[in-house]
Amino acid sequence: MDTIDLLEAIGSDASLRHLPGDELAKQLEAQASEALKTAASTGDSAPLIVELGAQKSEPPQVTQAPGTEEEDLPEDLPKPLSPEEEE
Repeated sequence: MDTIDLLEAIGSDASLRHLPGDELAKQLEAQASEALKTAASTGDSAPLIVELGAQKSEPPQVTQAPGTEEEDLPEDLPKPLSPEEEE
């Protein structure tokens, strides 16, 4: 099995998924790559990132939430008070 298949097997088998890292590494000893065994025993995904050639994904800089600018408010809602009007 390759690393992807083993990761899929671990994810779909609760008895493997909930093993402590060192026990999981022992279970994978014969089949897994060194990167997967290291990641399982230490909890560090860096070796897998290197092995799989993954690139870090940055979140988009644009938010998906709608804006709340004054011009976006419906006409029937009151406009926010300015600091001078609050007093």
